[in-house]
Amino acid sequence: MNPSQNLLVLYTGGTIGMQMSEAGLAPASGFEDRLKAEQALHPERPAPAWRFRELSPPIDSANMRQANWLAMRDAIVQAVDEEGCDAVLLLHGTDTLAYSAAALSFLLLGIEVPVLLTGSMLPVGSPGSDAWPNLFGALAALSEGCLPGVHLFFDGQLLHGARASKLKSEAFDAFANMHRPRHAARLDELPAALHYRQPRGPVTLAVQPLFPGLSAAQLRAVLADDVQGVLLECYGSGTGPSDDAEFLTVLREAHERGVVLAAISQCPQGHVDFEVYAAGSALAEAGLVSGTGMTREAALAKLFSLLGAGLPQAEVERLFVFDLCGECAD
Repeated sequence: MNPSQNLLVLYTGGTIGMQMSEAGLAPASGFEDRLKAEQALHPERPAPAWRFRELSPPIDSANMRQANWLAMRDAIVQAVDEEGCDAVLLLHGTDTLAYSAAALSFLLLGIEVPVLLTGSMLPVGSPGSDAWPNLFGALAALSEGCLPGVHLFFDGQLLHGARASKLKSEAFDAFANMHRPRHAARLDELPAALHYRQPRGPVTLAVQPLFPGLSAAQLRAVLADDVQGVLLECYGSGTGPSDDAEFLTVLREAHERGVVLAAISQCPQGHVDFEVYAAGSALAEAGLVSGTGMTREAALAKLFSLLGAGLPQAEVERLFVFDLCGECAD
């Protein structure tokens, strides 16, 4: 937890730097000058020495894609390994902030510096905006020293990057760590393929919530031939329509052709335990692997990282149930 002395501020866009356009608030460049001006007005605020980089073009985080995650990862690795930065502060929109925090948590496994993500619910310059409090709060945390790994800083809270979710659409305290039962063993050693210096590739993923009336035909459409992994959001402790033989057949067929089928609970404080109900056992027998108490953001990001590393189906399923960065263990 050494105080940062050589920080990269990585700007990706988002509400924090938006300016008004004819169509409404839109991402804008030029945030470095605005940050320097604000810091000059308040030299008493603690902040490490920093350099600035902007990923171009800045985007609304509602447009976030896997390619953006990979570009963030590349910029962070370059800053740490080639430029000697001892911390990174990533400025990001709030709509997909928790997804990106989770993705980077798995893309940066083994990194020995802190990476903080923050943003704001209102842009810089808006009356009562939370932008500067969030940004300078994150800078203050880094000046004091943070543990290595990925964190989310928002509304004065330092949150775990792979356990945070956005719970509110307007309030400043929009993010929180989800308190879900997590029971998973830690790996004794991080596989070389998952180290942050190893590149990743794009992956075709899908998320399918279970709901009463979801048919086998609908599920088959989701499990298209090019899908590599599917996250099923199950009921309760990991149950689904176990009396629908065709539904289970669709799952088994997808699994047999190499699709990774992962399961999480729809319950905000739930976790998957296939052994509790026969309806859960049927899903496990069809090929589903438990995501224990992971959030949707963490489970999706974990699938992305494991499959993006080029690991085979069996190895992805084996590693998915282990705790890699605190996503499955409080």
